[in-house]
Amino acid sequence: MIETPYLLFLGDAPDTLSGKVAQGIKDWRPENCVGQYRMEGCKADMKLPDMSLTEAKAAGAKTLVIGVANRGGKISQTWKKVLVGALEEGFDLASGLHNLLCNEPDLVAVAQATGRSLHDVRVPEVAYPIASGEKRTGRRVLAVGTDCSIGKMYTALALDAAMREKGMKATFRATGQTGILITGDGVPLDAVIADFMAGSIEWLTPDNEADHWDIIEGQGSLFHASFSGVSLALVHGGQPDALILCHEPTRTHMRGLPGYALPSLEEVRDLSLQLARVVNPDCRAVGVSINTQHMGEEEAARYCEKVEARLGLPTVDPFRHGAGRLADALAAF
Repeated sequence: MIETPYLLFLGDAPDTLSGKVAQGIKDWRPENCVGQYRMEGCKADMKLPDMSLTEAKAAGAKTLVIGVANRGGKISQTWKKVLVGALEEGFDLASGLHNLLCNEPDLVAVAQATGRSLHDVRVPEVAYPIASGEKRTGRRVLAVGTDCSIGKMYTALALDAAMREKGMKATFRATGQTGILITGDGVPLDAVIADFMAGSIEWLTPDNEADHWDIIEGQGSLFHASFSGVSLALVHGGQPDALILCHEPTRTHMRGLPGYALPSLEEVRDLSLQLARVVNPDCRAVGVSINTQHMGEEEAARYCEKVEARLGLPTVDPFRHGAGRLADALAAF
């Protein structure tokens, strides 16, 4: 178990989006966040108290969580002094990066010397099966998007909260590092061997009651040249009954791919349904989630209205406006 509360480490993150792990924990488990640690040049800010290691320890923090999601998921050498200092100060370390803490000899040596723990969230702990494609009982909804890092996890978590408020049976199923750090359980999908990715999602979303919904956290995008593989594994392994389309309208290109424009919501809807219907012929799109964080209130409302009129689906920013209408669409499924 990863001990709480946390000190969120933002390192030298170049922008807020790079600190999305810390942002997710802060937004969905604020009670677990004592403060943030930022190095010189850090441009991410979770609006938490800036603390030194000593100050955070005195405030009760038990684990330093690496809240940065950089390209390639690497532990930067410039962070090492802080990470070593955290272990010596009495903190455990937790990370969801591909570059594992347990593969860093200097960190392992200090952790052993100080009796502290290293928690690597992105390490599969189950021998996942190969996908069978067999139909399972219960219902499943999956968030699919025009790009990566646009709010698919936020959509799923907001939907989970809204469905519970309405008395619906629902379970959020984490498939990435931040979701696992928030909920304490899930599948680190992008660390699963390719042949077993779809099977891991079948394992994650087993047979259930007929009126129970598994809310599957989306990853990547079917249109993203770097991360389409995890997206397809979610579609085929999840066998979704319903899709929520996710979009961030201020993007000028795919994240990390300046030469690639974002697809339209219609293109995402059509391709996602075509692929989902391979394993579930009855799958359909039921709503749209718009990430309006870079828009004013009126602009956000107008944009959602236009998309809703265009696609004929309930359209909201679930973090800003709540996911009640998306939950209603599933209740009427």
